[in-house]
Amino acid sequence: MTPKQARFVQEYLVDLNATAAAKRAGYNPKTAYSIGQENLKKPEIQSAIQQAKKARRERTEVTQDYVIEKLKEIADKQASDGAYSELKYANKLKALELLGKHVGAFERKNAGGDGALMDLLKGLQDG
Repeated sequence: MTPKQARFVQEYLVDLNATAAAKRAGYNPKTAYSIGQENLKKPEIQSAIQQAKKARRERTEVTQDYVIEKLKEIADKQASDGAYSELKYANKLKALELLGKHVGAFERKNAGGDGALMDLLKGLQDG
């Protein structure tokens, strides 16, 4: 792997955006999209990204289970839009939305065929 590719791997871990990572790694901004996509297809770069993600998970102890646990804690808390509320309704809804996406609750095929949960979420967002 070249030094620029190694830099791409580190930059990709910042936001998982291949185009932005390519630009930050020093590739030509005009070709960053193409280079980013090409880099993600290279086995040695894929392997380096997976190894770096694994090392980060072990170092930070932040796993998918941890994130889901924390989202569930937020979703289970009482919410209020009062001035002194610890948790606003919008934040609780966002936690529920993320959990719903994780379990596929908003996909039409998993919502009884009629998209009821998707429609509910859209209605809540539209106010």
